[in-house]
Amino acid sequence: MTVTLLPDKSSQFKKLLRSPQLEFICEAHNGLSAKIVEEAGFQGIWASGLSISAQFGVRDNNEASWTQVLDNLEFMSDATRIPILLDGDTGYGNFNNMQRLIRKLEQRHIAAVCIEDKLFPKTNSFLKGEAQPLADMEEFCGKIKAGKDAQSDPDFCIIARVEAFICGWGLAEALRRAEAYHQAGADGILIHSALAVPDEILAFKREWGDRCPVVIVPTKYYATPTDVFRQHGISLVIWANHMLRASVASMQATARTLQEQENLLSIEDEIISVSEIFRLQGAAELLEAEKRYLPKTAERASAIVLAASRGDELGELTEDKPKTMVNIRGVPLLSHIADAYNSMGIKDILVVRGYKKGAVNLPNLHYVDNDEFADTGELYSLRKALQAKRSHPQDTIISYGDVLFNTYIPQALLQAKDDFVIFVDSDWKEKTSYNRLGGFAECTAPNSRKAFNTQIHLTQLGTAIAPDKIHGVWMGFFKVSAPGLAPLQEILADLLKNPAHRKAGMASLFQEMLKRRYSIRVLYTVGHWLDINSLDDVVQAGSF
Repeated sequence: MTVTLLPDKSSQFKKLLRSPQLEFICEAHNGLSAKIVEEAGFQGIWASGLSISAQFGVRDNNEASWTQVLDNLEFMSDATRIPILLDGDTGYGNFNNMQRLIRKLEQRHIAAVCIEDKLFPKTNSFLKGEAQPLADMEEFCGKIKAGKDAQSDPDFCIIARVEAFICGWGLAEALRRAEAYHQAGADGILIHSALAVPDEILAFKREWGDRCPVVIVPTKYYATPTDVFRQHGISLVIWANHMLRASVASMQATARTLQEQENLLSIEDEIISVSEIFRLQGAAELLEAEKRYLPKTAERASAIVLAASRGDELGELTEDKPKTMVNIRGVPLLSHIADAYNSMGIKDILVVRGYKKGAVNLPNLHYVDNDEFADTGELYSLRKALQAKRSHPQDTIISYGDVLFNTYIPQALLQAKDDFVIFVDSDWKEKTSYNRLGGFAECTAPNSRKAFNTQIHLTQLGTAIAPDKIHGVWMGFFKVSAPGLAPLQEILADLLKNPAHRKAGMASLFQEMLKRRYSIRVLYTVGHWLDINSLDDVVQAGSF
């Protein structure tokens, strides 16, 4: 992606402020609205004090602290590449507060701040304006000087907002204050008026001339043709609160409709799609970054869940559904398995169904059916799954549809670089279901401290192993690397040519692999899994 470098935001704003033609900036109050303003084509943003306080749900009376405003500004600045002019109220205190504010704004790449000559805490200009007192002019000039002395960026701008008209003073006072603020170092003068006509503003501009840029906020005199502002040499127009007001109107209408209609069909065609929100949030950029920076193991991996059998041992619980759909803590066992895989980034999950297959219908899973489940075994189901895999060859974890597990088990399997890897629980004497899972495992070394630094491999798996050679029980987890899939399918095809293997389980596969001198890496654990093989297991699963 090619990125066009823009000038610093402060220099962008100063150029905008000093432009020989009339320029415009638009209000925004958070990162999303700032992004929308930028995409609309505006060259600058007005971070409105009214709008920011309103989106916090508080009054425009400095009820939101200046640090909360700063936090909000940081999101706005990060979301955009155009300059932001902050509505800085009165500077949030005296000259000392003003200096700290300037330093913090520069750290967040805010281009400029506008401060108004009223007392802290301020009151919105359109609320009893004439009853509001003005700040002492000399004290306000000191605040401007302090701000200019504090800035490290020479292009950072301070706009002095003259409230003389708002507070009921005349043109002479407005001009007197504007000149004092200009001499104190203000980069521009914002002259404000609450009249429905621009008379006060235009009178000020005629007298003021071109001593420094003049900024206006025509919220009250909105019917004035924009060409009037051009003809009088106004530098910058601020559309001050209209993004907030438009969004509130839309939200109010949407909320009323939802409350009255009690369905989403009544509004879905009137609002933007979720994908548009994702676009504004930059979701595509994150996806690209994930490809670049995240470990690739989970992305390459898939899972096969063998879940074709009924689970007769659970009796009535599986009369109308297979064991994998038995509820554990209110949701099907298969859902817990899928969530565990999903949590580590494995989204490609293929489930082999058989008994009562229609009951196995969780979303976001792929399915293949073994309609011969009653007369076939695990190897037959596994072969159907491998034949049905639609994705390119990738590391694949094979597990059962009735085993709960800690996510570190599939994580460890994928981290192992070997083509074939299984997990063995060395605490085998506590397990009662090892016969069904494939039985005992004899390995090249027992589980011990030495096993952490040594590669252990399977030498035998089954039920006919002498007790003194048993190192654990296979837990039902088998990782096959992408290169290992082809030989695995070849072995399965050869085995299933023999009718005697039609009902064979995974133990037969491992024995055949060992016979053909394929190495099967063993990872040890103690616990962290639960095979649901009885009603007691179902109860225990509730607290797994």
